[in-house]
Amino acid sequence: NIFMCFFPQPTPENFVKDIDGGVDRDIFDINEGLWICFLHFSFLLSYLNIRNSIIGEEYRWPHTIPYVLEDSLEMNAKGVILNAFERYRLKTCIDFKPWTGEANYISVIKDSGCWSSVGNRRVGRQELSIGQNCDRIATVQHEFLHALGFWHEQSRADRDDYVMIVWDRILEGREHNFNVYDDRVSDSLNVPYDYTSVMHYSKTAFQNGTEPTIVTRISDFEDVIGQRMDFSDADLKKLNRLYNCSSSLSFMDSCDFELENICGMIQSSGDSVDWQRVSQIPGGPESDHSNMGRCKGSGFFMHFDTSSVNEGATAMLESRTLYPKRGFQCLEFYLYNSGSGNDQLNIYIREYTTGTPHGVLTLTKEIKEIPIGSWQLYHITLQVTNKFRVAFEGRRGSGVSSGGLSIDDINLSETRCPHHIWHIQNFTQLIDSQEDVYSPPFYSPKGYAFQIYLTLKSLPNVGIYFHLISGANDDQLQWPCPWQQATMTLLDQNPDIRQRMSNQRSITTDPLMTTDNGDYFWDRPSKVGQVVLFPNGTQFSRSRGYGTSAFITQERLKSRDFIKGDDVYIVLTVEDISHLNSTQMKPVPTLNIPVQCQNGGICTVLEGRAECRCPAGEDWWYMGTRCENRGSTRDTIIIAVSSTVAVFAVMLIITLVSVYCTRRKYRSKTRTLEATHSEAGSLGSRS
Repeated sequence: NIFMCFFPQPTPENFVKDIDGGVDRDIFDINEGLWICFLHFSFLLSYLNIRNSIIGEEYRWPHTIPYVLEDSLEMNAKGVILNAFERYRLKTCIDFKPWTGEANYISVIKDSGCWSSVGNRRVGRQELSIGQNCDRIATVQHEFLHALGFWHEQSRADRDDYVMIVWDRILEGREHNFNVYDDRVSDSLNVPYDYTSVMHYSKTAFQNGTEPTIVTRISDFEDVIGQRMDFSDADLKKLNRLYNCSSSLSFMDSCDFELENICGMIQSSGDSVDWQRVSQIPGGPESDHSNMGRCKGSGFFMHFDTSSVNEGATAMLESRTLYPKRGFQCLEFYLYNSGSGNDQLNIYIREYTTGTPHGVLTLTKEIKEIPIGSWQLYHITLQVTNKFRVAFEGRRGSGVSSGGLSIDDINLSETRCPHHIWHIQNFTQLIDSQEDVYSPPFYSPKGYAFQIYLTLKSLPNVGIYFHLISGANDDQLQWPCPWQQATMTLLDQNPDIRQRMSNQRSITTDPLMTTDNGDYFWDRPSKVGQVVLFPNGTQFSRSRGYGTSAFITQERLKSRDFIKGDDVYIVLTVEDISHLNSTQMKPVPTLNIPVQCQNGGICTVLEGRAECRCPAGEDWWYMGTRCENRGSTRDTIIIAVSSTVAVFAVMLIITLVSVYCTRRKYRSKTRTLEATHSEAGSLGSRS
């Protein structure tokens, strides 16, 4: 899948525009949609089969990998790559940093297709391609897993025990993509074969017709292989084993309250009552959020009963002590209100410093007007730099209460919170009716108003699109809208954030992008959009949408925990990525040399090698590999005279030896002639 040549395909124009022509193409589809330069084919095979191997420590990267995002990359791809790095940090101990002169680094380019070498090749600049249509977060994860040392899952030595490769259904000349690498070059790290791996091909890989090329021996996994959403549990287990990760970088805590120790949380002694660990409440909820009643004998959450206390009563539950590293955090949890509409939840931070051993309690967020009768998702942005605890304070409000406040599935990580949450209820009814649905209006941090459009009419696929709409700030904003990256994530509601496989797509507003009639695509909605109405009858303008009709299949949508309690959450982030439009500064490599240059010597790099350039004056100069020895004009004269004398002596010796050898050779020839003449005279006398 490298050295490929690209031919763009046209995309249909409508009121919505598809990123990928409405086709959910996998990596091999993208690369196969190009064409292989056959002149390089034999070289390509030898490169893949001989040079690449994950066996051996020499193929490992350091835990922090230097990278360069090259100018050839599309802007959307740059933002997606940085998002992929955040998922690595959340779930593994692998980190990424801009290259600052390290001997080996990854250069991310836009070439033909999506590809990477396997492992650290130790060649200095190692290329990894995120080409056209490769700018999906799981595709980036996939290619960096190659770079970290992993083959495709179906290349494992035990592959044939789990899947069958139907060779006569494979496109001619593509059979090498199904090579198996035995345990001399590839290590499964004692992890079972993984049908859900992000490194596994789908059943349609390189097919020459409509029949699958990969058939799973357990038929239930036939439509599971080839997922491109996120790392699987086994992907993470293998990566963490290969790089000896004992913890992930940005994850801090997760709690679903299944264990009686309630994740080390403590009840405050200064409140009115305590939170209780329960599995259901008569007034609701009837089950926890983690299991939704699917597992008998399990499923717990924490509940503050506001029906049994007076107005103003509080209950405070504090997390265990936490130690931040990045200075920013995102707190996520689910909240259920079965009490009064005036009950509220307050989020506090108890921060510890040298002078405050008992901590200082600071109110961070008041959550009021909590909807009654359903679990609601919340994200709270924190900015803590000292060790701390998170405190959940329930407060009894006015009015009649027949229940209280419940919390479940708490996650805390040193990541950025999404900007908005789109909560869609009664989702199965929408699927059955194949209704299209628009989100409420939202505002980006820069002030741009937007909507998300979810289309269920093209089943089995579900489509998603981003629309700019007219808003209150339009007169103060820049048009056409420049370099705003909208990331739309269908949330996998797994209780543990590390085990989620959420489905995500990102699009970026290119201010120079135009429509068929020459209008700027991302111009002011009142100029290029259509006039439409909100449900309350308010008129506004909506620009054309940009996204994909192949966001997720209905089958995958019903897998995992995308739909939970008939609720779906789409979390939204719109970031200004215009800073990525500039060239990443590339440092001069600082290569290893035996010692530092001394006496004012300057280290330079000449043809990839470090050398010391030594200072010199009128009567002195420095010499040696590190400029450690001092010389002078006198030294120069002595060295020159000594060298002249030595050369003269050598030449004299060579001359004397030559004369001696010549004279000796002449004498030897003279004796031979005299002996010959004497013998000839004797023979003449006899005759």
